[in-house]
Amino acid sequence: MNLGSRNKKWTMAAATAAVVLAAGACGDSGGEGGGGDKVSITFAYWGSDARQKLTEEVIKKFEQKNPTIDVEGDFSNWDSYYEKLATKVAANDAPDVMSIEIRGLAEYAGRGALADLSGKVTTGDLDQQVLTSGQIEGKQYAIPTGVNTFSMVANPSVLEKAKQKVPDDKSWTWPQWIELAKQISASGDGTTGAEYNYNPAWLQIFAAQKGEKFYDGAKIGVSPGTLKEWWAIHQQLIQAKAAPEAAKSSELLTAGPEQSLLATNAGAMGMWWSNQLNALSKASGQELTLLRMPKAEGASASGMFLQPAMFYTASAKSEHAAEAQKFIDFLVNDPDAASILLSDRGLPTNSKVLAVVKDKLPAVDQKTLVFIDEVKGELSPIEAPPKGAMQMEDILKRNTEEVLFGKTTPDAGAQKFLTEANAALAG
Repeated sequence: MNLGSRNKKWTMAAATAAVVLAAGACGDSGGEGGGGDKVSITFAYWGSDARQKLTEEVIKKFEQKNPTIDVEGDFSNWDSYYEKLATKVAANDAPDVMSIEIRGLAEYAGRGALADLSGKVTTGDLDQQVLTSGQIEGKQYAIPTGVNTFSMVANPSVLEKAKQKVPDDKSWTWPQWIELAKQISASGDGTTGAEYNYNPAWLQIFAAQKGEKFYDGAKIGVSPGTLKEWWAIHQQLIQAKAAPEAAKSSELLTAGPEQSLLATNAGAMGMWWSNQLNALSKASGQELTLLRMPKAEGASASGMFLQPAMFYTASAKSEHAAEAQKFIDFLVNDPDAASILLSDRGLPTNSKVLAVVKDKLPAVDQKTLVFIDEVKGELSPIEAPPKGAMQMEDILKRNTEEVLFGKTTPDAGAQKFLTEANAALAG
């Protein structure tokens, strides 16, 4: 997912907000419904057509259980979501309930846009470690929708055709991954061994294996040396023809998971969030499998982490705070809601709800659940990154491409990335 340079859009949103306010917008995110006694709230979210359909269904179920509350779904695609949300927030017209990705949490909480949900939503049955990732300075601004982890996804049938075996993911290293990908690409059947990406999650995992944090307070904790080693993995893949050339990889990343080499059966391995396994499997028509990420040689920690797929948050300026809180409570605690949404927003973090819907999960999601249970003890805790993190994916992608396209040296690229990234975090 590409969050884009969203900080810049706050400024543009403020200008747009002035126009919106002049046209009569006044911050009422719901107001009374046509029935007189009904309250109307708005729920903003992003996603695919499939997610929109599921969300409309879960809203209908909530309204059946709460006949005095109408919920209006405010759906956007991913690329336009944050720009649209920033405009509404700047115009004091924020949706009552908003979906927020972890990298945007500090940004929106810091601007006073989010309500503190401490004690307002029942959280006793949620994974408490995951729950803390929705806290900023001790206040619970966000409730996790579900969990996933950034992992390696492999197609066993493609490996078999290339006369290779699924690797032992408890012990494999980055050099071994590169060599395996090289052997697959050289098998002669036109399959590419691996595809890589620029997701900061991969760099975060690699840095942790080297004993470094991606974020060290309000600064980048990754050293220039680690960044250059990470880029060297990309370069080695390309040079060994184990992965596509840089230009092709950039094209694939822009196209999204459904057009990836894995999804089109043109590749054997790739890195994706675990909750994307379902979409990848459907697109490929193949049985794919989740693997631990390879390790840096000599690393003791896997560097992998459990992260909320997204959060539910409430507007600090909602005129219907109680109803917004009730809707969020329903989404994370009601088995009926979970039976509809299943793993669309990550596997439920509510242990009781998960127990109820576990057998209803599709086979692919069952596989994801087994994988997360297996690796959970190896995963590092996650906390919300600082303000400015929303820009990180764009900054990392731009600087990575400059290195891989040969426009700059790894030394110069590392310094440029760190300068730009730290400037973004400094605000």
